[in-house]
Amino acid sequence: MNTQRKLDKVRPPRVQITYDVELGDAVEKKELPLVIGVIGQFAEQSIPMRERRFMHVDKDNFNAVMEGLSPSLELQVESALPGQSGFINVDLQFKSMADFNPENLAKQIEPLHHLLEVRSKLSDLKGRALSNEKLRDRLTEILAEHVDKLPPVNEEAETAATENTADDVTPENSNIPENNNAQ
Repeated sequence: MNTQRKLDKVRPPRVQITYDVELGDAVEKKELPLVIGVIGQFAEQSIPMRERRFMHVDKDNFNAVMEGLSPSLELQVESALPGQSGFINVDLQFKSMADFNPENLAKQIEPLHHLLEVRSKLSDLKGRALSNEKLRDRLTEILAEHVDKLPPVNEEAETAATENTADDVTPENSNIPENNNAQ
């Protein structure tokens, strides 16, 4: 039994190439397997082209092949983080498809990894505060006591807070569009 017939029983392929073969008066459909060859430099090893061998890659062994090749990406990117200027050295290692997930990419970049941990801890605290009334009340007290000591989120927020107060907000000095169609 050929490999394609076995695959049809296990999992049908997404691409099926067939052609008609005329045998006397009967027409029989023959199926060709889809085979794709990719040539590239996916690892740091510089094996001469003539010595390279094909690797069989499918969804079952994809992660094992990725781990064996261990592709990586090294580059410098301009920092977009507040309070940090210049460039960040980025060295990404890929051992499975899961490594391409944005969260896993952030874990490999030190400043983003730290921010991700802080975000996780804040999310955990939020969950606990929602389910624990005493904790929620205590956090509210602490924030009320220290609100004047907290730095502003950014300069734009500080400017907006000092310029606009609840008394003098009008359509001219707010970001709220005026509704001219009101009756």
